[in-house]
Amino acid sequence: MPDYPSGVVTTVHDGPWGRLRCRSLGAPRPGTPHVVLVQGLSVADYLLPGLAGFTSWTRAHLLELPGYEGRGGRLPVPGFGRAVAEWLDAQQLGTVVLGGHSSGTQVAAAAAVGRTDVAYALLVSPIVEPGARSVLRLGARWLRDGRQETSGLLSWQAPEWWRAGPRRLAHLIRVHLRYRIENPLARLDVPALVLRGSDDRLCSPGWCRRLAALTPGGEYVEVPGAHSFFWDDPDAWSEPVRRAALSVRK
Repeated sequence: MPDYPSGVVTTVHDGPWGRLRCRSLGAPRPGTPHVVLVQGLSVADYLLPGLAGFTSWTRAHLLELPGYEGRGGRLPVPGFGRAVAEWLDAQQLGTVVLGGHSSGTQVAAAAAVGRTDVAYALLVSPIVEPGARSVLRLGARWLRDGRQETSGLLSWQAPEWWRAGPRRLAHLIRVHLRYRIENPLARLDVPALVLRGSDDRLCSPGWCRRLAALTPGGEYVEVPGAHSFFWDDPDAWSEPVRRAALSVRK
C-alpha cells in the first residue's frame, strides 16, 4: 500500500456551484503546465499517492467536486464541469493539463471545452463505454476489475463512499451513466492523452483509441495494471503526462 504523501497543501474555493477542495503537491516550474486532476466517483484520497508522481517535474492539484466540503453537489456532469472551469478562472494557473480519473474524465472533458488555458486533456481510465451504460453492466465490469486491483485500494476508498452516502452515490452513478464523453471531446481544439491499464475491465482499448482520435493530435497510451494502475506505480502515468505537457509548454 502506498504512503500518504507529505507536503500536501489544502485549500477550499467557494464558487457559484458549491465548494471545491483542492490538495496540491510539488513546485511550479517555469514554462511547464500545472497538472489539474478531477476526483473519481465520490473518492479522491486514493489519487494522492499518484499525484505525488507528478511532483518531480511540476505542481499538481487534486480537485474534490462540490458536495464533499460544504454546499452543493447534486449537479449534472456539465454542472460539475462549470464548477471546475470557474475554479480555474479563479486560480489563474496559466497553462494546465486538465484531466481526471474514471468518472472524473467526464467532468474534465466538459470543463476543457473552449478554454485557452488547457493545453492537453488527460483521460485516465475513462468511462462510460457504450456497452456498459446501465447500472448492471457497469457494476459487473467494476466487480471484474476489482479482482485485479491491489490490496489496500478499497480501504482507502471505503471511508469516502461512506461519507458520500447512498443518495449521493446513486445520483452520481445516474448522471455519469447518462453523460456521453464523446460529445465534449469532439469539441476540443487541443489533444487528449488517454491512459488505460492493460487489465482495465471498465474500458476497452478500442474505445479509448476512438476517444483519443476525436481530438486533434490525440494519443492513446497503455500501461500495465487495472483501472487504478497508478496506485501501484505513480510513474506509470507521470512519464506519459510529462512528455505530453513538455511538448506544448510555453
